Amino acid sequence: MSKTMHEFRDPVHSFVKLDSDERMLINSEPFQRLRYIHQLAMTYLIYPGSTHTRFEHSIGCMYLATRIFDTITSHENLQKLPYEVRERIPEIERSDRFQYWRKTLRLAALCHDLGHLPFSHAAEDLLPPGINHETMTKRFILEGMLDIWAKMEPQPNPKKIAKIAVGEKDAQELLPFSPWERILSEIITGDVFGADRMDYLLRDSFYAGVTYGHFEHNRLIDTMRILPGTAQDDTEQYNSEPELGIEQGGLQVAESLLVARYFMFTQVYFHNVRRIYDIHLKSFLKSTLENGVYPTDLNAFLATTDNEILSKIRAAARSSCAAGHEDASRILYRNHFRKVYQLMSQDCVNNPFALDDISTGLKDEVGNDNVIVDDINKATASKSDFPIQIDDGRIISAHGQSQVMTSLPAASTAYLFVNPAQRKKACSWIKKNVDTFLKPRSEHHA
Repeated sequence: MSKTMHEFRDPVHSFVKLDSDERMLINSEPFQRLRYIHQLAMTYLIYPGSTHTRFEHSIGCMYLATRIFDTITSHENLQKLPYEVRERIPEIERSDRFQYWRKTLRLAALCHDLGHLPFSHAAEDLLPPGINHETMTKRFILEGMLDIWAKMEPQPNPKKIAKIAVGEKDAQELLPFSPWERILSEIITGDVFGADRMDYLLRDSFYAGVTYGHFEHNRLIDTMRILPGTAQDDTEQYNSEPELGIEQGGLQVAESLLVARYFMFTQVYFHNVRRIYDIHLKSFLKSTLENGVYPTDLNAFLATTDNEILSKIRAAARSSCAAGHEDASRILYRNHFRKVYQLMSQDCVNNPFALDDISTGLKDEVGNDNVIVDDINKATASKSDFPIQIDDGRIISAHGQSQVMTSLPAASTAYLFVNPAQRKKACSWIKKNVDTFLKPRSEHHA
């Protein structure tokens, strides 16, 4: 007798169960390709355990998205919704439709990363203008997987899967979103409560062997609710647009998620050696791609994974006349450019142009081609407010209650890398001149 339920053993979430339709999706070529797309690009060259892929992350995202859905749609929690919120989401009055929406959400969570390039984000800006991995994800759902959807019973709606998978910002051509679709999309893509974010923090920290990304995700999910919209100003006037929020007991966990994300960016994602490998990888791809642009044809996209790129890197590194030879050899033989300076926040107090001035001076000293400037900034704090239901029943603003939400800085830094052959000379110049460039420009030649 054939099984109707199946399971994966996941190192982060233990057993993850799925039905036969979901297994059929996972067995499809677009999803199986994710087995060969590293979640964190070449981070495994610094954190050796970070060899995990978009494949298991997508399954983990489905698991967490389902946990959130089941929590916010429980009979007990829905009964507490104010009338003005309930009338904005009539779907909750149709309990017989919950299985349809639950299935759509699970399929969307599985599909949310189908459009990633080899090595994930490392070379995404090599796509043509206006195209990102969300664009490619939508194309797979709406064009490349129609045969998969046709085999499911009942057949899902690909447009709804695409909308929920990528969110309102990246699905402009699929507007409008109903309030219910907006909530379902937020379950996957949300800044604080998104299953995508929760899973990658837990999974990346687990495989990297660091504790920065840990937070009590089960506690956070258990406190999540559909609530009236957050305060628009100091008058505490709320709108009736429903959104995801939390009960009072989940606030500290929500804060810890944001802090965890901040530390993961500063300590892992922005690690200087990880950054320079991304830069060498992007440079290699740009020199080997036609016109330096990544192809968007779905068949060509399907045919290329990290494996094919690594094979090209190894071949190019061994042939001095091959396109991309220099960057390939720097990756293969670990002869990457080395960090000689990192911009500190206090470095710009007196001279806001310190990085430009130091990099210009260093290029004059060792040559333009021997210096790489990497200026990175990521908004890791939550910029959007969300509602909190406190114990006496009132709905308050998270930003009004939490200083962590409003004061956590963006993760940002900047590096100057140099050709290892020029490292000694560059370090000597930096040590001798950096203090001068941190002063106001008017004093540089005083």
